[in-house]
Amino acid sequence: MQYSRKVVEHYTNPRNVGKIENASGVGEVGNPVCGDIMKMFIKVENNVIVDVKFKTFGCGAAIATSSISTEMIKGKTLEEALELKNVDVVNALEGLPPVKLHCSVLAEEAIHEAIADYYRKEGKLTEEEIKKKCKLKKPHCAHCGE
Repeated sequence: MQYSRKVVEHYTNPRNVGKIENASGVGEVGNPVCGDIMKMFIKVENNVIVDVKFKTFGCGAAIATSSISTEMIKGKTLEEALELKNVDVVNALEGLPPVKLHCSVLAEEAIHEAIADYYRKEGKLTEEEIKKKCKLKKPHCAHCGE
């Protein structure tokens, strides 16, 4: 399996690894059965993601997609972060092997879940409004479909 220079760079030197204490929002996606679990922590001030960290258990592609996606949303408004798509993550990494594309989906979903958690903690939106705004999908594993 061939990985791009960017994937190798973000796997060997991941950015924003860790946990934010008292995070504004936390999103966790994945499935322990197939092995990829991604947890994203965001700190929000004035509708802007001022800090973001991740903890990922999984393959190199999962770590690389987590790393680059945190860089892509840091400093963005919540609305801008919600516009990030898995294809944007793949493009930023200069591609992923087809069998590893599910990792980019996990990164997108982890961001959406963290923002949804922020909105829940804020208490200003109903669960239906949050699901629609954050484009939440039924929790599943993007790799194995469970």
